[in-house]
Amino acid sequence: MQLILQDMDYYQLLFASGAVLLAIYYYHTSIYSYWKNRGIVGPRPHPFFGNFWEIINRKYAVATAMKNWYHEFKREPVFGIYEGRTPLLVINDLELVKDVLIRDFSLFIDRGFPLFDKIEPLTQHLFFLESERWKPLRQKLSPIFTSGKLKEMFPLIVECAGNLEKFLDKVADNGEPVECREVAAKFTTDVIGSCAFGISMKALEDEDSEFRKMGRQVLTLNFRQLTRDACRQFAPSLYKVIGKYLHSPVADNFFIDLVRDTMKYREQNNVTRPDIINMLMELKKHPDKVDNIELTDTLLTAQAFIFFLAGFETSSSTMAHALYELAQHQDIQDKLRREIRDTYKKNGETMTYADIKEMKYLDKVFKETLRKYPVLTMLTRQAMENYTFKGTKITIPKGMRIWVPVYGIQTDPDIYPEPEKFDPERFEDDAVAARHPMSFLPFGDGPRNCIGARFAHIQTKIGLTTILRNHKVDVCEKTMIPYEADERAFLLTLKGGVNLNITKVQS
Repeated sequence: MQLILQDMDYYQLLFASGAVLLAIYYYHTSIYSYWKNRGIVGPRPHPFFGNFWEIINRKYAVATAMKNWYHEFKREPVFGIYEGRTPLLVINDLELVKDVLIRDFSLFIDRGFPLFDKIEPLTQHLFFLESERWKPLRQKLSPIFTSGKLKEMFPLIVECAGNLEKFLDKVADNGEPVECREVAAKFTTDVIGSCAFGISMKALEDEDSEFRKMGRQVLTLNFRQLTRDACRQFAPSLYKVIGKYLHSPVADNFFIDLVRDTMKYREQNNVTRPDIINMLMELKKHPDKVDNIELTDTLLTAQAFIFFLAGFETSSSTMAHALYELAQHQDIQDKLRREIRDTYKKNGETMTYADIKEMKYLDKVFKETLRKYPVLTMLTRQAMENYTFKGTKITIPKGMRIWVPVYGIQTDPDIYPEPEKFDPERFEDDAVAARHPMSFLPFGDGPRNCIGARFAHIQTKIGLTTILRNHKVDVCEKTMIPYEADERAFLLTLKGGVNLNITKVQS
């Protein structure tokens, strides 16, 4: 009798365990009928992780997933995916994209990123901020990137380019393959240091530059950072509790101290420069000009931090991708070099701000690089209220997040024939005019586009002209062809780095 009771206890426990597991499974999968019930197609989700399982286990990069989804469902105006249990809507139709980014911008002003101010204080920057703080800060920081301010910064960028030239001469003499993304990152780190902080960062001269170390620490992924990102994305409630154990404060403390000390030094020595720090100092003196937002040292530092991070990372990535393509297309490289040298020769072997803007073939190469390798492979927005897309019966609730699949759109053969081909002539004026304006979105569009886009143009183009004027890039045995995106990186990055040979060419 006792044995029978023991067996019954065992089966009851087994049954209860099964019921609990079934309930958990049902809780995590019940949401996956959300898009189907609304007549919206999309890729099939996995239990618990939705459509992000292959990204979490590093089967492929976010960029690759975005591109694949777009091409599978591009005949649909929209399609639905799941970030864990959270439904997201991806917009393919370019007119609907224009509604979200421009025409109905006030209804999609937020990007929809959760902020964890106490855990990650430097995420309170323009890219992530909610509309209440973003709008006044954006308005006051925008003047730093006017044409007048960029002209004032131009000599500072050219000075950094001179150091890049010296660095390249040493590299060319060495004869070994060069990781061009790292070289470009050192150059752009020096530029941002000079133009944003008024500090010589010496990333090209000093292999152990503190600023370059900080840049690597923030962007180089390790197990701890991957765990942090997954927890933040799929379990935000849990992240509020354990996030402080997953996030390293080293970079935060470094930049907060840097900005505070720089401001203090300038105040004591009456130093004024046309840079980000000076603009932040003016805001701190006149908080009433930003609707009385509490301008803490951390909030101000966060604005400088995103200019540092975005300023060196996006431009260095674009420079490296341009060199990667030019190394494989020597005819394009030679044509660009002729334009660069002719421009220098016209001005007595110097380069001016106006010259950079007027170099048409350089501009085409720059834009074709961004078409094929957009830094941000998707744009994100969040609905501020219930919204029905024009000309459709598709309605989304307040709080729904929207993705615009930039990488998919810019590699669509119906928009860009032979999209895998690197062809700067796609950006002839007539060809551009014939395409939909939302078919090229490397810096976004509308009021919440990239605030530093014009700075990125100038910085990247000066870097490329400096490299290509007297040096040639070639593929080597370490160059990865065809292109394979690094599955660990959030931004579009070549797996293994952009390894090329750099040699000196005759003047």
